[in-house]
Amino acid sequence: MQRTVSVVAPLCFRLQAQPLVQSRQLSCVQPGCPQDVLRRTPLYDFHLAHGGKMVAFAGWSLPVQYRDSHVDSHLHTRRHCSLFDVSHMLQTKIFGHDRVKLMESIVVGDIAELKPNQGILSLFTNEAGGILDDLIVTNTSEGHLYVVSNAGCWDKDLALMQDKVKEFQNKGSDVGLEVVDNALLALQGPTAAQVLQAGVTDDLRKMPFMTSAVMEVFGVSGCRVTRCGYTGEDGVEISVPAIAAVHLATALLKNPEVKLAGLAARDSLRLEAGLCLYGNDIDEHTTPVEGSLSWTLGKRRRTAMDFPGAKIIVPQLKGEVQKRRVGLVCEGAPVRAHSPILSTEGTVIGAVTSGCPSPSLKKNVAMGYVPFKYSRPGTQLLVEVRRKQQMTVVSKMPFVPTNYYTLK
Repeated sequence: MQRTVSVVAPLCFRLQAQPLVQSRQLSCVQPGCPQDVLRRTPLYDFHLAHGGKMVAFAGWSLPVQYRDSHVDSHLHTRRHCSLFDVSHMLQTKIFGHDRVKLMESIVVGDIAELKPNQGILSLFTNEAGGILDDLIVTNTSEGHLYVVSNAGCWDKDLALMQDKVKEFQNKGSDVGLEVVDNALLALQGPTAAQVLQAGVTDDLRKMPFMTSAVMEVFGVSGCRVTRCGYTGEDGVEISVPAIAAVHLATALLKNPEVKLAGLAARDSLRLEAGLCLYGNDIDEHTTPVEGSLSWTLGKRRRTAMDFPGAKIIVPQLKGEVQKRRVGLVCEGAPVRAHSPILSTEGTVIGAVTSGCPSPSLKKNVAMGYVPFKYSRPGTQLLVEVRRKQQMTVVSKMPFVPTNYYTLK
């Protein structure tokens, strides 16, 4: 989408979002809207009232930041907790007796092994082994699979799942699909559980990372709370009826620990945590092994080789791949997506896919793809920024240690 820039986003986010003039005329909220009309979340007016600087992202109008600077917002999330509106994500339910079989026909993970209310990060793949999207699948105790996938892949993901449902139904299988028309709020940071506990009766100490439960949250019934997020910190994502989204956000903000945060902080936080942004760091031309996401491949699924692209992906686990996603810690000017990566001899060997200054480390960090022989941590390389070469070193990820909550 090409739009005139009128709000300057923080540097680390300029490649992920396209700023636009704030306008209350952008009212379309459904998939399939015209290209020049942005969808709104139920919190759109709430964001404007709180000083949100709205940008275009994946067809939605979302806040890139609020009154606090991007760096202050980022560091507040690391030290306290922040509230993010992620209602643009696609939420779906897959139900029916054959729901697990259906899901395993399009993802690489072992869905059958999930315990009630347990979830995993998985991948949609194609027959060439490429990644169509990353998603979270939760096996709910209510008898359906709860799926959350990326807004940028909304139409593609929904079509994939709907087509597969029709295929299974035509064969007599018991499956169905429902789009969940809820808002989705992410409360992220080391004090997130403490803040949320004040508004729920469930004991959050019994909910480890990647588990989920339906509960009443600050007086709003029917909320699905999942212990997950995309910042590397402890936190939750709350699927809340759209009509109650503003009430819940307002209730959470009453705690001084909580501040609103936007896309800019979300981007730098996920990069510090070594997490991929679909369309930048992984795409249909990247396999899970090349993307350093082999851990998403279920052991049973590897043996059975019964997921899309298995004939390409599984052999890569035992051999060298042509390229691999690596972390980079860089000297000099901040590194941006598309910056060339060079060997120390000056030969271009790859490209940066995400990069920004790390507010936590006060260093420049990035991700990119290099040939396998250059992927070992500690390998010295060069990156080209504004036609100047500067030193970089391959680094293990995450750059900042993750703080996911596990039962002791």
